[in-house]
Amino acid sequence: MANVRVRFAPSPTGHLHIGGARTALFNWLFARHQGGEFILRIEDTDVERSKEEYTQAILVGLKWLGLDWDGELYYQSKRLDLYRAAVERLLAEGKAYYCSCSQEELDAMRGEALKAGRKPRYDGRCRERRDHPADRPKVVRFKSTDVGMTVVDDLIQGTVTFDNSELDDLILVRSDGSFTYNFCCVVDDHDLGITDVIRGGDHLNNTPRQLQLYQAFGWEAPEFIHMGLLRNQDKSKISKRKNPTSLDWYREKGYLPEALLNFLGLMGYSMPEGREVFSFDDMVREFSWDRVTTGGPVFDLEKLAWLNGEYMRAMPAADFARRARAAGVVPPEFDEAKFLAAAPMFQERVKTFSELPEHMAYFLGELPYEPGDLLPKKKDQPIHDAAATREILLGVERCLKTAAEWTAPAMEDSMRTFCETCGWKTRDLFMTLRVAITGRTVSTPL
Repeated sequence: MANVRVRFAPSPTGHLHIGGARTALFNWLFARHQGGEFILRIEDTDVERSKEEYTQAILVGLKWLGLDWDGELYYQSKRLDLYRAAVERLLAEGKAYYCSCSQEELDAMRGEALKAGRKPRYDGRCRERRDHPADRPKVVRFKSTDVGMTVVDDLIQGTVTFDNSELDDLILVRSDGSFTYNFCCVVDDHDLGITDVIRGGDHLNNTPRQLQLYQAFGWEAPEFIHMGLLRNQDKSKISKRKNPTSLDWYREKGYLPEALLNFLGLMGYSMPEGREVFSFDDMVREFSWDRVTTGGPVFDLEKLAWLNGEYMRAMPAADFARRARAAGVVPPEFDEAKFLAAAPMFQERVKTFSELPEHMAYFLGELPYEPGDLLPKKKDQPIHDAAATREILLGVERCLKTAAEWTAPAMEDSMRTFCETCGWKTRDLFMTLRVAITGRTVSTPL
């Protein structure tokens, strides 16, 4: 068996999609598990939509996740001569042809097919045509096989059969001279020695066209592995209307890359013994396609937040403090030693770094609050009035002034003893103290 060589091939027409990050992860995991190579190829042949800023966002995102690639970084825009040579070969061998059909002709074909209850497809009228009008733009089409079946043996989806009569003659080169996706990726995957194509299930319908191109060139096709697409809670395809889809959003919101990778590793995959928290090394060591499900996993943002919180609580306080400052959420005036001392309290409360400013605020200054928040309540009705609450707070002040030591256990014991003497319940006193000290009804542990 050839050494495993996989690729992740994003298009820089937008920021890296969270589903794309998952595809990159599973390519990377398979390559590392097999001791193979993970190749990165930027598919930037769409000149109008491809932008350098998106390319850089993709590279930054992959590096942030720790998904390193092997060898050089490939750009399709720098491989145009390779595509031209491949097209010329197909033309010379009679496996591709020029098509000068106007848009009006194509629209008429579509209309006739729909009227007859057929699937719209190009009817091949230019296959033998030689008299192309000089003033009409031309495309290059592939002479696809229109009889029989094309069978895709997919490692996850199983055997999928496509009727060749429904596959029309694929455009290889557009009228502006640019090359199409299905054509370029076949030429690239062969040239780069890709052994396994791992991608989202939305590409499954492209596969029979690509297999026919492999056959036309006389090349051995790679193994195909199509993963289920991420879904919203309502089982619809994940979209930015219902879930944040850009990887940048998760980085900016203060999620940890290792937690996000763990979460993406759970999407349509199960670890031995059903473990939900596991490391990068665990994923590589235990990886198996047998554990990947065929369906589309549900993307649960609440579960990601829970998982991120688990990682934050497990982190040494010094690492938490360092990474919080690196995330840009800790103001410079927050003394480094004091922030480090408070870090364990923050770790108990926050699930992402973006939540830190709210919990740090009372460490940096006195916060305003509604006086009524000081009054302990039951079913939204005060249990004690303002005068009684004021006396209790003065009593707490006296108690703390005479405390033998200022440690959390000692002060908690002192407050519990105080409650026994004054007749207040501890939960009521602690809520009043929380508001008095922090200005918040929810805060880090007292």
